[in-house]
Amino acid sequence: GVGMGMTAPVSITAFPAEDGSFQQKVKVSLRIPSQFQDNPPCPTDDSVKIEERQGMTIYSTQFGGYAKEADYVSYAAKLKAALGSDAAYRKDFYLCNGYDPPMKPYGRRNEVWFVKE
Repeated sequence: GVGMGMTAPVSITAFPAEDGSFQQKVKVSLRIPSQFQDNPPCPTDDSVKIEERQGMTIYSTQFGGYAKEADYVSYAAKLKAALGSDAAYRKDFYLCNGYDPPMKPYGRRNEVWFVKE
């Protein structure tokens, strides 16, 4: 029953298929605002879970515009190519992050993150 407003980034965990596209399973994560982190309100929907994300080191690329699945897949492929075969990162998932509200038409920021192993 507590309104927390929108936070950034909205983070989608993508589980890539063999062809690089998203599998149907994705996980959407929202940051709990600072004032609620010590004692977050309990979700009333069983499909909503509170998780603590551990610190991580990432490889990242950034792009603008209204991001669609195809954009995230494309930039993930570009990041993979830029890293080459020597970089050690998780291959079973990557994170797609959007930082802007839907009504912001210009200067939008999106990122793809690979988590370093």
